[in-house]
Amino acid sequence: MAGRQERDRRAGLGGSRDMGMTWTEEQKKVIDVRNKNVLVSAAAGSGKTAVLVERILSLVCGDMEGEEPVDVDRLLVVTFTKAAAAEMRERVGLALERRLEVDPENEHLQKQQTLIHNAQITTIDSFCQYVIRNYFHQIDLDPSFRIGDEGELKLLKGDVVRELLEDHYAEEDPEEAA
Repeated sequence: MAGRQERDRRAGLGGSRDMGMTWTEEQKKVIDVRNKNVLVSAAAGSGKTAVLVERILSLVCGDMEGEEPVDVDRLLVVTFTKAAAAEMRERVGLALERRLEVDPENEHLQKQQTLIHNAQITTIDSFCQYVIRNYFHQIDLDPSFRIGDEGELKLLKGDVVRELLEDHYAEEDPEEAA
């Protein structure tokens, strides 16, 4: 039992509605708001990830009365780090697993468990790369683009600054310079 409790704690399930978690009013608003984008910003350890997992599960399972469930791969969940994105994906996967344990015949939950691998739970830069790689033809971008490494970017920045300064001083009126 201790292994399951630890797994549930990591998944943010020690506190899902099914488990009797008490959410603050602010947390309930984040979980329950619909038809709006949501930005969650709070101090470390305040329960942001657990709240977002609960929100995702609520949307995916159609927990609100009269609400149709949403496939998990139709959501965009953006975090700041790759580690946070991986943790969020893991927690959502474990939460879906727990829901399936309670309702093993639920075909929608079974589908979500397979779709979680395609879900856009990612960082902003990874999402932007995904968009560019999949829609390069619509923005007239060379499909063989790549992200420069730190050294290349530093050299490019230096080149851009040098060109800007040269252009600026080339345009300056010689009488004003004197």
